[in-house]
Amino acid sequence: MNIFKGEKESCDVGLYGLAVMGQNFALNMASHQFKVVVGNRSPAKVDLTVQRAKDEGNLPLVGSSGPEDFVNKLKKPRKIILLVMAGPPVDSTIETLSEFLEPGDLIVDGGNEWYTNTTRRALELEKRGILFMGMGISGGEEGARYGPSLMPGSKKKAYDLMEPILLKCAAQVDDGPCTGYIGPIGSGNYVKMVHNGIEYGDMQLIAEVYDCLRKIVGLNNDDMSRQFAKWNEGALSSYLIEITAKILNRSDDVTGKGYVVDYILDKTGMKGTGRWTVQEAAEKSVAAPTITASLDARYISGRKDERITASKILTGPKESPNVSKPQIIADLGEALYCAKVCSYAQGLGIIKAASDENEWGVDLSQCAQMWKGGCIIRAKLLEKIQNALKKDPNLPNLMLDPDFAEELNSKQMSWRRIVTLCIASGVACPSLSASLCYFDSYRREDLPANLTQAQRDFFGGHTYERIDQEGPFHCAWTKKHKAIGDLKDRSAGEKKVAFKNEK
Repeated sequence: MNIFKGEKESCDVGLYGLAVMGQNFALNMASHQFKVVVGNRSPAKVDLTVQRAKDEGNLPLVGSSGPEDFVNKLKKPRKIILLVMAGPPVDSTIETLSEFLEPGDLIVDGGNEWYTNTTRRALELEKRGILFMGMGISGGEEGARYGPSLMPGSKKKAYDLMEPILLKCAAQVDDGPCTGYIGPIGSGNYVKMVHNGIEYGDMQLIAEVYDCLRKIVGLNNDDMSRQFAKWNEGALSSYLIEITAKILNRSDDVTGKGYVVDYILDKTGMKGTGRWTVQEAAEKSVAAPTITASLDARYISGRKDERITASKILTGPKESPNVSKPQIIADLGEALYCAKVCSYAQGLGIIKAASDENEWGVDLSQCAQMWKGGCIIRAKLLEKIQNALKKDPNLPNLMLDPDFAEELNSKQMSWRRIVTLCIASGVACPSLSASLCYFDSYRREDLPANLTQAQRDFFGGHTYERIDQEGPFHCAWTKKHKAIGDLKDRSAGEKKVAFKNEK
C-alpha cells in the first residue's frame, strides 16, 4: 500500500490525465522523490498508475477518488499538471478542478496547445488569482518517463513554483537540464509548436534520403540500416537518424517475413502542430519552405487512392543518370546535413519573429540547449547551433554564422547533385529541394522580385520602390493607366504586413 494514501495536503504535485504520457511523467516525478497524486476521469487509469508506481519500486505516488480528493491531497500552493487532449477537454478539466482551488495555486497545461488558447486561459484564471503555465513536453512516452525536454512559458512567479520539479525531471545533458524559463505565457507552447515543425522537416528529409537509397541506389533494408547507423556516428548523429537505422532492419512481427516498414501503408498522420507552424510562418512573414514542403508531402501521402490512379496514367523518366553509388551515398549525407541546417534556421526564425512581436524575450540559444536531450529533434548539430546563437544572439539567420556558412558553401555541390539526380530520376525530394532553393534565394543580393512587383503595379497600382531614389512610385505602363492619387496610401497596408518584423 502506498504510504501517502489518504493523507491530505501531503503531495508536492498533482498530475491529471493518465494516458501513457501522463502516467509516465507522473512516475518520472515520483522517481525523483516528489510526492505525486494522480487523477483521471477513469478510475481504472488511476489504479493502473498507482500499481505501476508500486511495481517500479514503491514510488511516492497516490491515487485520488475524484477532483476534490485530488486537489485536497496537494500541499499549498497547489501545483497541478494537466496532460489531457488539447482544446475543449483542457477547458472542461480546468473548470472542474478550479472549483476547488484557491488564489496562488498553479495549473500547468502540458499538452500541444495553440498558444493563444493558453493566453486566454491564463487571463481567465488570473481573475481568480490562479496561476497558469503552458508547457511544451517533447520526448514521447520514453522521454516522459526518463527525462523529456520541457518548454515552460508563464509568469516568472509560476515558473519559480515549478522550477525544482522541472530541473530534476527534465532530460540532463552536459551543460544542464533541458528546460528553463522561456518567457511569458504562450511562449512555451509556441516554442514547442515550432519544435514540432522542425521535426516535420527533419522526418521528411530523412524519408527523402531513404527513398533515394532504395529507389536510385538500390540498397536493401539491411544495407540502408547500416548506412543510417554509420551516419549516426558522425555529424548527422540524432535521435531520428538512430531510430531510422533500427526501423529499417526490424523484421516483421506479424508475418515473420520481410521487414515491418515495408508493410506500413504510405500515409503519414498528423495532429496539427506542423500546420500551425506553417500558418505562423506566413503570419510572421518568415520563409519556411523546408517545413512547408514536409507538410505538403504529408497531404499528398494521404491521397493514396488518387496516387494509385495517377501511377497508371502519369509517367516519369524512362532512364536515370548513371552515377557512382558510393558517390551518391556520400552526397546524400552532405545534402541531408545542409538541409537540416536550413530547417533549423527557418524554425528559429519563426520563434524570433514571434518573440519580437510579442516581446517575449526568448533566448534562441536556450531553445537549442533545451532540444539537445530528451526531445524528438535532439541531435549533435544542436551543440553547434547553441554555440552560434550564444556567440551572436542577434544573428539574423543561422546560415550567416561563419562556421555554418563555411560548411554550407563547401558542401553545396553534393546537395545540388542530389537534387539534380532526384529530378532526373523522377524521385520527389520536396524538402531537400526546397531547402536548396531557400539557400540560393537567401544568398543572392538580387532576386526577380522586381518583375513581380512591376506586375503588381501594372494590374493593381500597388506601387514599387526604386533602387536609385527614395519613396513609392507608380508607372503609367500603358495609355490606359491613369493617375492613382496619393502613392503612400496605396502601399501603407501591405508594408505593415510584409515588413513588420524588420527593425
